[in-house]
Amino acid sequence: MTGGFKGRHMLFAMIGFFGVVIAVNMVMAVLAARSFGGTIVDNSYVASQAFNRWLDEAGRQKSLGWRAGISRVGAYAEIRLDIAGRPLDGARVTAVAEHPLGRLPDRPLRFRGTGAGAYRSVEPLPGGRWRLRVEVRRGAQVARFIEDVGA
Repeated sequence: MTGGFKGRHMLFAMIGFFGVVIAVNMVMAVLAARSFGGTIVDNSYVASQAFNRWLDEAGRQKSLGWRAGISRVGAYAEIRLDIAGRPLDGARVTAVAEHPLGRLPDRPLRFRGTGAGAYRSVEPLPGGRWRLRVEVRRGAQVARFIEDVGA
């Protein structure tokens, strides 16, 4: 090598390095923007004002001792509810199935009891992954559960 490493070589190396970094960042930003399905909360300040209320509700739910096993049986969502290992019957169960990336519309689900603390959705749930936001009511007692089901 007769000429050695000169200033222009360094310039080309820096331009190449930063060009690759900028190109990768642009590709990642475009992919992230295309795959983001929506907002978590519309207004973070308003959500922060409700935080203590959410903590109180979570404490009341924990004191109920209700547990939910949420799964998919064929084309239907199934929920098994129990209190300290005993089946919980006579509850009103509803849910909203949300697509994790927000690409498909939310689907409200109604459930009917099938005995021994089991509840099965009346409406079928399309294939794929879904996030179920379940609400269980029995009298004045309310519990909410979130579970991912599907492939």
